Amino acid sequence: MTQETKKEEAPKKTMAKTLRQLFNYQFNLNFDKSQEDQIVNGIRESVEFRGMNLWILIFAIFIASIGLNMNSTAVVIGAMLISPLMGPIIGLGVGVGINDFGLIKRALRNLGIATVISLITSTAYFLVSPLSDASSELLSRTTPTIWDVFIAFFGGLAGIIAYTSKQKGTVIPGVAIATALMPPLCTAGYGLATGNLTYFFGAFYLYFINSIFIAIATYLMVKYQRFSLHNFVDIQTERRVRRSIALVVILTIGPSIFMGYQIVSKTFYEQSAINFINNEFNFPDTQIVNRSIDPKERKIELLLFGKKLDDDMLAIIKDKMAIYGLTETELKIRQDMDRSDPVDYNAIKTGVLEDLYKNTEQSLRQRDRIIDSLQRKLERVKPEVWPIKSMTDELSIVVSPVEELSVYPSIYYQANESKYDTALTVYLKMKHRPNSSQTKKITSWLKARMQNDSIRVILQ
Repeated sequence: MTQETKKEEAPKKTMAKTLRQLFNYQFNLNFDKSQEDQIVNGIRESVEFRGMNLWILIFAIFIASIGLNMNSTAVVIGAMLISPLMGPIIGLGVGVGINDFGLIKRALRNLGIATVISLITSTAYFLVSPLSDASSELLSRTTPTIWDVFIAFFGGLAGIIAYTSKQKGTVIPGVAIATALMPPLCTAGYGLATGNLTYFFGAFYLYFINSIFIAIATYLMVKYQRFSLHNFVDIQTERRVRRSIALVVILTIGPSIFMGYQIVSKTFYEQSAINFINNEFNFPDTQIVNRSIDPKERKIELLLFGKKLDDDMLAIIKDKMAIYGLTETELKIRQDMDRSDPVDYNAIKTGVLEDLYKNTEQSLRQRDRIIDSLQRKLERVKPEVWPIKSMTDELSIVVSPVEELSVYPSIYYQANESKYDTALTVYLKMKHRPNSSQTKKITSWLKARMQNDSIRVILQ
């Protein structure tokens, strides 16, 4: 390597070293990290569900159930803030990360106790509650999506970092809200109380997914931060514990990977089906009253209202399903409402209300945009923006006395060029009509005074 080549590479190495040092300084997790033994001991204490923690959990479940029953997001968030459910899940991830089988067993035992008590509490509440209809808050907790997986995973990362920090701040309560562990449990209790097993399994599935991915994220962060591994008395005990932990990891991560794949597939399928419906059934005289997408059975059902689509049009639409990856999907379209094909009027009502809500929301947005535009125009004609009185006094001194002055924005059409133009129109009524030289002087003064070159002056 020549001397010149070494000189050229030296600045590059210096720059790379500086960037690496800056990255390590800004993103170093050890900067505000507590003592490792304090972190682990604190997590051990948060795992236990007895006494105060247990009663707080029961009351939080009642509050969350009431919030779901009332369809009140604020009440549900309040319940999640006081819920201690995160403790055993974080403890499980930490136990796996440091090979502490005792912590793993305690975390699993207490998580099971907390789950069972939460189900019993929420079920008891919904059995005696006078409100039995499923609200939108309840229904939103019955079907996990890929976004729930992402939220649980990144929430788990934020949670364990907060546990290791000296100043935890509002991170842990925020993680409890974002990952939403309690609402699915309450919804599962609602499913048991009403005998709706679909709600129960769907909500419990969401709770299980959230818990698993929070634990996985915790495990990965513990490994990344290189926590000290648990010491054992002898090698045989260590091997036995490691095998047990490996079995726990396989039993935990294995199903979660399978379920995560199912959720991803379901999400992609639903998105493809929604794109297909929105793009191919966009007719001015035909509206979709209700739609049903079943990823498991790979079936799409639509209830149409308005002008009937003929067989040729339906055949063309079905041929386009392959473009959206819906080749093995059954498309069922109902247009004729007769007794041989009964209609679910509750579904129709729901669909109509959804469309009404969306259209109303769109109309309100459009109205707000118009109001904002008009307000901006009014702002431009306020006396504070165009001080007409001061301008009248000044112009009377500069040229001749002004009896009346008004300013307003105008739209002009130029016939010779066939185009529109905008300008500020200034109307002047003066005591003595100015000559051409004075008119030019007035126009120039107005342009300078109003800081606008597009001004037209009308004299009287």
